[in-house]
Amino acid sequence: MPKQVDHRERREAIARALWRVVEQRGVAHLSLREVAREAGMSHGQLQHYFASREAMLTFAMDFATEQAASRVDRGLAELGDRPHPRDVLRVMLTGMLPLHPDARATSRMSAAYVLEALHDEHIQARARQGIAQGRTAVEQLVRRAIAEGHIPPDRDPVAETNLLLALTGFTTLIELDVIGPQDTLDAIDLHLDRLFTDSPAR
Repeated sequence: MPKQVDHRERREAIARALWRVVEQRGVAHLSLREVAREAGMSHGQLQHYFASREAMLTFAMDFATEQAASRVDRGLAELGDRPHPRDVLRVMLTGMLPLHPDARATSRMSAAYVLEALHDEHIQARARQGIAQGRTAVEQLVRRAIAEGHIPPDRDPVAETNLLLALTGFTTLIELDVIGPQDTLDAIDLHLDRLFTDSPAR
């Protein structure tokens, strides 16, 4: 019997090949032909899975988002039952940063997707929706922390959410070696310690 091809597995392999193209050679080289070469298949074989560059890029971004979410889920699982909201926020924030190889690949994929979104209304709408959902999750956590007394009641949850998400801007500083990973983590911890009135011992 011929081996059955797992189409999802093949599409994920193509997505990882796309990540490598972006990570190693930049967005300028992001084409169906270049990704096919990186994936070790013909241009025609790749088109069997993705008919267009946009379809390939969208799947690769969705897959990158899934991988980032899995990293966050693993980090949250390590916190155990009823984790402190400060620790939850720390896992969520650091999970978005390029602090290890796999995270760097998905981070650069996200950057490439944002560049595409600036010139493609369909991609822009999808990107905006995903980012908005992530922002909503952070704001809900901040509001709950205020309600439970972990954050002072006079803090504006909208402003605090925006400031927390601004910390993901460390991505550019890390990627360009302006600051190192440990300095980034120290800055995030300092901000969280200032935000929460009862930060757990680290």
